[in-house]
Amino acid sequence: MNQLMMNEPGSLEWVEAPDPELSGAGQALVRPLAVATCDLDGPIVTGQTPIPGPIAVGHEGIAEVLEVGSAVESVKPGDRVAVPFQISCGDCANCAAGLTGNCLSVPERSMFGFGAFGGDWGGMLSDYLLVPYADAMLMKAPGDVDSATIASASDNIPDAWRTVAPYLNRTPGSEVLVLGGGACSIALYAVGIALALGSPKVTYTDTDPGRLAVASDLGAEVIDREPDGSAVDRYPIVVDGGASRDSLACACRSTRPGGDCTHVGIIYEPETPVPLLEMYSSGLSLHVGRAMARADMPAVLDLVASGRFDPSVVTDRVLDFESAATALLEPHTKLVFSRES
Repeated sequence: MNQLMMNEPGSLEWVEAPDPELSGAGQALVRPLAVATCDLDGPIVTGQTPIPGPIAVGHEGIAEVLEVGSAVESVKPGDRVAVPFQISCGDCANCAAGLTGNCLSVPERSMFGFGAFGGDWGGMLSDYLLVPYADAMLMKAPGDVDSATIASASDNIPDAWRTVAPYLNRTPGSEVLVLGGGACSIALYAVGIALALGSPKVTYTDTDPGRLAVASDLGAEVIDREPDGSAVDRYPIVVDGGASRDSLACACRSTRPGGDCTHVGIIYEPETPVPLLEMYSSGLSLHVGRAMARADMPAVLDLVASGRFDPSVVTDRVLDFESAATALLEPHTKLVFSRES
């Protein structure tokens, strides 16, 4: 099969790789149909992260089921499915608690598309992909939503969901601040999801004209602002999608006393200072960590299928698969590579 590989930063190539084959009763073989770029893919392939090659690239996508093991019951050949980027068994204590990114049945950080850092499970920019726990992982895609629109339901859309949905559920009608510039699509998805879930006002900050325009189209009030560590204002819910210590400090200082601030983890420093005394004094909660993608995928896909949130507004371009080797190395917010016409 053909598979897109990054062996060295700045260099991507399609290579021949062995076809994966079913080796267990609970597995499925799928054919990726639409694969989206994650906010980490660009930095990884251009050498801006501490995640080395070789990497079989791609971990967000919609696929067609080609073959299933004898024990698989939830999907069958021909089904169109969303494939979460994290490997999860569905049966362990962590999976049962919704911590599908911390499955106890596989090594820590087991993920598609991250090379040895993620356990070498393969990448979605390939002809075929082996899914080890088909019943637990795969979710049928909504029939009336095209694959390119929901390709990021594997990772970035659930990542955005967890930054706003739990807190809007607890305190309905809260205003939200989203800082962009680092986790570019996650921040924009957070804007759209927050508004879809009833936030009366979402403020978005960034310096990129294109992303500011997208945020405005989604319904946010936008501020062209480079984070300098100072507060924008005070909000009950704050999302830090920046990529700097100044952005994180700004997010913490912009969180109302007792409020919730989520940082999505796009700072590549071994140690990052935070205004801890101020945070202690205001009693805010700072949440840092990866998405638990499979646990939140049902809610995400229901929101899109309902028509309340359209992720395609964030997508720069939909391209063919062959374009990935060059397009991934160019600046972008969200690209989708599709096999569907």
